[in-house]
Order: sequence, then C-alpha cells, then structure tokens
Amino acid sequence: MTAQPEEMESRVAPAPPPRAEPVTGPRHHWVVRLTHWVNVVALTLMVASGLRIFNAYPAFAPRGGTFCCYPFVGHAIPAWLTFGGWLAGARHWHFAMMWVLVANGLLYLGFVFLHGEWRELAPRRGDPRDVWEMVRFYLFVRKDHPRQGKHNALQKYAYMALPILAVAAVITGIAIWKPVQLGWLTRLLGGYVWARYWHFLAMLGLVALTLGHIFMVFSVDPYSIPAMITGRYRADRSPERRNGRPFYHLLPGSERTAAERQAETSAGESRPTGHREPVLPEPARAERTTREPAPAAHEPSADVHEPSAGVHEPPDRGEATQ
Repeated sequence: MTAQPEEMESRVAPAPPPRAEPVTGPRHHWVVRLTHWVNVVALTLMVASGLRIFNAYPAFAPRGGTFCCYPFVGHAIPAWLTFGGWLAGARHWHFAMMWVLVANGLLYLGFVFLHGEWRELAPRRGDPRDVWEMVRFYLFVRKDHPRQGKHNALQKYAYMALPILAVAAVITGIAIWKPVQLGWLTRLLGGYVWARYWHFLAMLGLVALTLGHIFMVFSVDPYSIPAMITGRYRADRSPERRNGRPFYHLLPGSERTAAERQAETSAGESRPTGHREPVLPEPARAERTTREPAPAAHEPSADVHEPSAGVHEPPDRGEATQ
C-alpha cells in the first residue's frame, strides 16, 4: 500500500527559510580609513619610542626617593618592545609621532562631527543596558546576539575612550616635556613625578584598548579588516548575523543566522498543536487504509463473455447493471 498524499505531506519537514543574499555595502569613509591606518603606524612608533625613553630611568621617584604606585623599579622594558636605538633618537621619534597623532586626531574628529558619524558613537540612554547584554552574550548567558547598529555598545564605549586617553597622553606629555615653561600645568598634575606617572598610565590605557580591539577583530569580526581597506562590508557576515562570539561561529556557512532562528521560532509558535500526524508503523498504516471506503468500480457480471486475446473491449454496461 502506498501512503496517501496527506500522510506524505505530514511527514515532510518544512523547508528552511531562504538565506539572505550577500549584501556588500559602504562601511567606512576614506577619511576614516586613512586616519585609522595613520594611527596604527604613529601610535606604534610613539609607544615604542616612549618605552625607550622610559628605560633611560625606569623609575618614577627621584634618585634615593620612593614612589607608592610602581612596583617594578629598576626593571627596564624589554629592548624588543622599544624603538629609537638610544635616548636622543627615541625622543626625536616620540615628538615627531606626537604631532602626527595630534594632526591625525584633529582630522578624524573634525570629519566625524561634520559628516554626522558622531551620532553612531554618541552615548545613548540605553547603552549601559546594551553593554550588560553584550557581556551576557559573550559569556554564553544570552543565546542570541543583541541588536546593534554599526557598532555595539561595548565598541562605542571603547571608541569614545580612545580620544580621551589620547588627549590625556598629549597633555601629560607636554607637561613633562616643558616642566619649567609650563610649570602651572605640571603643578596642576601633581608635580613632575605624578605628571610622568599619569603619562605612563595613559599610554597603558591606549595599549590595552588597542590590544583588546585587535583581539576582538580577529576573533569576532575578521571580515571588518577588508572593510577598513576597501570601505565595503558584507552585511551577511556581521557578528549579529553570524551570532558570533570570540572564536565562535567565525567561519561563514557554519551557523544559522538570527533571522533564520527567529523565522523557525515564529513558525513553530504559529503552527497549531497536532498539525503533523504521527508516523504509523507499516501494519497500522495498512489496516488504516483497508478501513477506508474504496472508490466504486464497475465490475462485469459473470455471464459476460471474456473478449478474445489481444482485444480489449469494455464490458457492456447494460448487461453489467442487470
């Protein structure tokens, strides 16, 4: 016995929702891309040359004095992390990169405000809640990626902190560069020792945010790297679409998108209870089929002569009904 069409349809799994076609759209303006890569070079050289300057005297307190907040007195930074070769050379590189960073930062901030991109970075009322939701998602407490725009809430706070730390590094750097001419600024920062310490902390903050940014790019959204070169980004590979966490759902095609999961959930909620019939064993299906009334058939009576071989003649309906 063959299964009825209704039974076959009930056993066929519903087709998955169609996947979204790859969409490549504009992501970063050329000014943003230019200033980003200038920052990569300038900040790297500035930090490395600053560490070389620090190695000339790896302490904060005057000779013979003590300082409360640096436990590594006398321990120089590894040479492979420094740049400039010697103290004077490192100072030249350090001050040169400082002016490059200042000019580059002013260009970026001016563009962001004039072009309107500051709206994507400006803090909003719901940002603290969104930060907590992103933390829950990265800790696998939340299942689906929170909705976001161009940047999620954690990214926004990190990108807002970068220019603040950069301004702090510039101000404290000028205070220890010209402690006599700008004595009022040095005294405002607590004196030369504390101004140098605040400068060191600002540098550490910039390095920490930069390393965190690099880690998240490679572990969550490596597809943003070509976007910072070409300016175009595939929206179907965004972390929100891939439900991406660090090193989780990283490769394309290894995940279901949030839209697909939502569509399946909606389809399951809208389907009435008992919509799909249970699959019966073969004997039960046969018994069920035999109980169904068979369609009426016109069978010939016994006295109707069988037609000769090779000739297929329909029975005489007049005789069959007698």
